[in-house]
Amino acid sequence: MSGSNQGTVTEAPANEKMKDGVALIMGDPKKAILKLSGPMIVAMLLMSTYNIVNAIWVAGLGSDALAAVGFVTPLFMILMGGASGLGAGVASVISRRIGAKDKAGADSAASHAIVMTLLLSAVLTVPLILITEPIVILFGAGETTTLATEYGQVIFLGMFLIFFTNIGYAILRAEGDTKRAMYAMAASSILNMIIDPLLIYTAGMGIAGAAWGMVISLAMVSCVMLYWLVFRKDTYVTLSFRNFAWHGRTVGAILGVGLPASVEFFLMSIIAIFINGLLVVTAGTDAVAVYTAGWRVVFFAIIPLVGISTSLISVAGAAYGARMYEKIRVAHTFSVLFGVAIALFTSVVTFLFASQIAMIFSYSADSAHLMPEIALFLATMCFFYPFVPPGIMSGSIFQATGKGLTSLMITVLRNLAFIAVFTYLFGIVLGYGEHGVWWGIVAGDIIGGTVAFLWARYYIERLIATG
Repeated sequence: MSGSNQGTVTEAPANEKMKDGVALIMGDPKKAILKLSGPMIVAMLLMSTYNIVNAIWVAGLGSDALAAVGFVTPLFMILMGGASGLGAGVASVISRRIGAKDKAGADSAASHAIVMTLLLSAVLTVPLILITEPIVILFGAGETTTLATEYGQVIFLGMFLIFFTNIGYAILRAEGDTKRAMYAMAASSILNMIIDPLLIYTAGMGIAGAAWGMVISLAMVSCVMLYWLVFRKDTYVTLSFRNFAWHGRTVGAILGVGLPASVEFFLMSIIAIFINGLLVVTAGTDAVAVYTAGWRVVFFAIIPLVGISTSLISVAGAAYGARMYEKIRVAHTFSVLFGVAIALFTSVVTFLFASQIAMIFSYSADSAHLMPEIALFLATMCFFYPFVPPGIMSGSIFQATGKGLTSLMITVLRNLAFIAVFTYLFGIVLGYGEHGVWWGIVAGDIIGGTVAFLWARYYIERLIATG
């Protein structure tokens, strides 16, 4: 669908250029999703394990340090949203052009994404560092402001590395090379888990050590990614800047998905800020610490679903580029059912072991009092998990087919029309406090996931009928 900006469509010789990953995403959708999502799930679980381990190390510094991370998290989500959104845009464009057998267009999209990463990092890094303190104050950090600022400024210093690694992962995913993406993501996570305690405690850097651990590990992995994509050149997509020329159409195609996807993450950051505010009003900063720790576990639990959804973008995007719309329906149905099965299993395990999991985040004397509430939060979120797959997989379908604005509209409905309304209703209006806020998240997700699924099915059926 999206043609090359070079003026011609380049057919890749099947025996020479068609890598195994490309052949996979052009084949059976079910097999492709299973094989592609496996490495992504492993890699993302390792990344989420790092997030939990990081929270454990920070919890050792006390509840104030854990809350400080929570106040920076919305800002960090905006940053990650920009990186992940740009990654979703380039993955969508590359997979569609691979499906259309337009290798030159795929190469162009990858090169443009790297240049866009450089420009964004150059423009945003210094301003974000300078405004960290006033923003966390605005978010209600209060007595944790100094800690939150110290942590946040180091995180934002690594902006280019965050963007670059996300783009690199997206390029590999788009051409079906999820194993290599897994290796890089896993290496980053493992390095993080090793470096963090050394910097936090051994080097005496405190909360800043947690941030520097992430930056250092990303720098090391970026060097490996740079070697693969620029010097080794054994990927399907060729990354070269020797004859690079700026093409507005390629930029528009990437941003057509990337900008709405980034705004989706921004909205999630806004809702996180809103929820933090509700929690402070209803129960104080300890409630934010509970939410911060508990949400790390929630994020860990939904990682397999995110892994499936990222694989779905490549598979559905290639099918869309090849005009094989029936494959999109098969891929959507299979990914939702696969995701729901995983979510149900996760719900049961989390419910049974909520107390034991909560103890991980309350092992120090300063954080022990948080344990009962963290356990209750985790038990409540068990009702959240099964309704995530219909929503997240449906959003991936729209991103894969270049309908970024539709995916954004679904996120707006879910976060603003449903989750924000129900958290305020249950937490403030009905007076259920922080527990009401938790149940508002569950209720909003149930309704939002259902609406997204029905919308995607309608869109797919229309594609098939008119294709």
